[in-house]
Amino acid sequence: MVTAPPHIIVVGAGMGGLATAIRLGSAGARVTVLETADGPGGKMRTLPSAAGPVDAGPTVVTMRHQFDALFELTGKPTENWVHFSPEPLLARHWWPDGSSLDLFADQEASVEAIKRFAGLQEAMAFRSFTKRAARLFKAFETPMMETAKPTLFGMFATTAPNPRLAREMSPLSSLASMLKRTFKDPRLQQLFGRYATYVGGHPLQTPAVLQLIWHAEASGVWRVEGGMSALADALKRAAESLGVEFRFATPVRKIETQAGHVNAVQTASGDRILADAVVFNGDPAALFEGLLGPTASQAVSRKNISPRSLSARVWAFAAEANGADLAHHNVFFGHDPRTEFRPIARGQPPDDPTLYVCAQDRGTGLTPPTLERFEIIENAAPSSDADTKEKETCRTRVFDLLADRGLTFSPRPDLAALTIPADFHELFPGSQGSLYGKSPKGMMAAFDRPTAQSRVPGLYLAGGGTHPGAGIAMAALSGRHAAEAIAEDLALPSPSHRTATPGGTLTASPIAGLRPSRSSPS
Repeated sequence: MVTAPPHIIVVGAGMGGLATAIRLGSAGARVTVLETADGPGGKMRTLPSAAGPVDAGPTVVTMRHQFDALFELTGKPTENWVHFSPEPLLARHWWPDGSSLDLFADQEASVEAIKRFAGLQEAMAFRSFTKRAARLFKAFETPMMETAKPTLFGMFATTAPNPRLAREMSPLSSLASMLKRTFKDPRLQQLFGRYATYVGGHPLQTPAVLQLIWHAEASGVWRVEGGMSALADALKRAAESLGVEFRFATPVRKIETQAGHVNAVQTASGDRILADAVVFNGDPAALFEGLLGPTASQAVSRKNISPRSLSARVWAFAAEANGADLAHHNVFFGHDPRTEFRPIARGQPPDDPTLYVCAQDRGTGLTPPTLERFEIIENAAPSSDADTKEKETCRTRVFDLLADRGLTFSPRPDLAALTIPADFHELFPGSQGSLYGKSPKGMMAAFDRPTAQSRVPGLYLAGGGTHPGAGIAMAALSGRHAAEAIAEDLALPSPSHRTATPGGTLTASPIAGLRPSRSSPS
């Protein structure tokens, strides 16, 4: 007797949803991805410009191995799907006093740059900081990021045999206070404190252990040929090669259950689609708020989604740039991070923010055209309230500040090029405009973030709002956790190794048939 493969519905085609779909498709499941937008990517979105589509979301690929692993499941190398270009220059940093600093993928090049910038003592402090971040990353990669459900016991089991590691975590310190002990130069404190914003946190509130984020970037960054959206499109095509079906412009309005187990979804058009399991690739807050039905609201608790992480004001436009010699990734710092993050904590825009500028058409080996594409990101408090004056005020603040630092754009973009927190709330319902889900504030934040296995049997979670957290590599890893949980519950082959040919025909480890789910009532 041949058992039909289980049908899995993935709600959302962001990084977590795409990764889940690829892994389940490779394991022989029948997978349907339902997405509200007209294409894949989620927050990896673009806006139109006179020079072509401009990235308006993530701008950098780190931990590339997470994506190589996904493409490998198709039986074809990454290069058959998308082209990554390593960027030796990680970022160019600028300060109001006119100083600037380049950091590189080559650690020794960065040491020499910091030596010229701030002196030998700070260069040696940087070398020690880099080694410490690497040790923390490697120590916590398995018990925290790679595990489906991190626990305090797992963390203690890692640190207890290694007192030095426990000290380096600085468990009672914020990232900002740890950096103040590490570097004497306030500019370097400010630079590395910025990595808290990569996961939606404030340096003054984010745990010191998140210094390990630096290791992820120091290990290498890659540009994507065609822009970041090309990565999302490549993952979609890879999923389709494994038999995954995509339905775009198809919002889901309700997740249904029968006998306490998810069994179907309802779309906005009224279609009812049966499923053996559902993966929600969206902000878990949308579930909690009941936006997908009363039963799905039980999937997560309030502590899984609050307090909320940072949002942003994001410009995506084409213009002619003059002045500062831009790299691909550039950071223009304000005078003092306290005057940036304290207003944000009160829900107010800072007068002197740090601005990230991605020059999409620049980078190693590239000659930019006259009309270039740019993305500018300013940190902001989450909000669902639209302020008619906010966009014009932001336009004046951002471009006057950059002009004061020697960078001008002609023409300045119009307001259609700007996305504010209220716009993100509309794009990603339930999010309150937050871009990273739950805030990383406090040592327990990592343990309170929802995991792939929700509290509703048959409903799984993936995406940046789910463990292991924000960033496209982490979102892709969340997709692995979701796929592995489903594979165990539905007795599928491992979704972490290639077991299928295009179209989902199994070449090894046939599906053993459904068995009682470990998340189902006995």
